[in-house]
Amino acid sequence: MSGRKGPGNPEGRGGPGDAEGVPRWDGPRWIGAPPAPPPEPLDATAVLELYRRAGGLRHGHFVLSSGRHSDTYLQSAVVLQWPALAAALGRALAAPWRGRVDVVVGPAMGGVVIGHETAGALGVRMVFTERVDGAMALRRSFVVAAGERALVVENVVTTGGSALEVAELLRAAGADVAGLATIVDRLPEGATLPLELHALARVTAASWDPDNCPACGSGSGPEAPGSRRGLPSTRR
Repeated sequence: MSGRKGPGNPEGRGGPGDAEGVPRWDGPRWIGAPPAPPPEPLDATAVLELYRRAGGLRHGHFVLSSGRHSDTYLQSAVVLQWPALAAALGRALAAPWRGRVDVVVGPAMGGVVIGHETAGALGVRMVFTERVDGAMALRRSFVVAAGERALVVENVVTTGGSALEVAELLRAAGADVAGLATIVDRLPEGATLPLELHALARVTAASWDPDNCPACGSGSGPEAPGSRRGLPSTRR
């Protein structure tokens, strides 16, 4: 089964410098309370508002994990640092997959925290993949058994490249790949993946090859806030 399943495309604005109420550290204490989880079930508007209030929906000039440049960046780590928010998002991601999954697999780093929360909500175990010489691999004595139903979990899907690599790895181990769950889908408009995809929210944002980036053309240097800085060939 293929294609995108999920809510519509509400847009949000804001970031660490302009989102009202974003918690910040000031000396020995935090100023401002962490964002409170909204009532469940979460809808797309509530999810993007959590990102905005936590400072995770940013606008500027960024290098994405795929190596492409964009004017919009979703920094999930600042949302997931708050356990109550991570747990609420994990429960929401788990909902469509109950009874269909034996193991959750998240690519490091982005899929580790939210994958663990999703697995907890489903009552199954969770493992994560890492890159070894540029290729996805299971390390740390992790195994996925033949016949296990595996759900790939990401925080944000931009191109789907990393998720598809994980799916290929799981199939090579004999697992059945149930699909892909992500907090935010920012695939290009009209793009589909050969996996069943459920997302809590969708963000449409422009992205460019570095050679064609208008911000670079104007002399602006990009920021690389993700976990794969300096690795423009990796995919997400």
